[in-house]
Amino acid sequence: MIKKIFGIAVLVVLGIVLVINILDKNQASKETQGPNLVDVSGDTSVEGVTIVPPDSTGISKGDNPPDFELPLLNGETVKLSDLKGEKVLINFWATWCPPCKEEMPEMQKFHEEYGDEINIIAINITGSERNKEAVQNFIDKYNYTFPVALDMDNKITDEYMAVTIPTSYFIGTDGVIQVDQKRGPMTYDFMVEMMNSLQ
Repeated sequence: MIKKIFGIAVLVVLGIVLVINILDKNQASKETQGPNLVDVSGDTSVEGVTIVPPDSTGISKGDNPPDFELPLLNGETVKLSDLKGEKVLINFWATWCPPCKEEMPEMQKFHEEYGDEINIIAINITGSERNKEAVQNFIDKYNYTFPVALDMDNKITDEYMAVTIPTSYFIGTDGVIQVDQKRGPMTYDFMVEMMNSLQ
């Protein structure tokens, strides 16, 4: 009986030692990787989720953005070229993307404050979602009121070559992208600053 208890005790101690070694190894691995644990674009300072090859450059400052017409969650449609003469923020996102979730409350606040000065088009990469209802449920859950467009086949996402999500583009009244694309989540203050820099 004593041998059996001793044997069990030895197994428990060995199990604890094994768990401690695994945890130490995982912690050391995290520390050597730095703050961005997943290299999403070849640029380790970027926060986001990769959705296209990292060597894609996307649409840049000074480019005319590709036109699109997409359905909105509310049943209407949005066509980018119809907004020429107005400031536009295009944001690519998905419900399963943690940095997108981080950004959404900031975008809602921005929309509430400046929605009459700039058009927000939050383009959901719907081809990567379970279904359209998952997008609707997400928006309803958090009571977001900015316009959400549905890229059902990810065609527009591919055209814009959004390397990571979220990725955002600020378009001036001339219909041209006037500032560098923003990869990763935006803050309210950043959005205000970019809007004010648009002509």
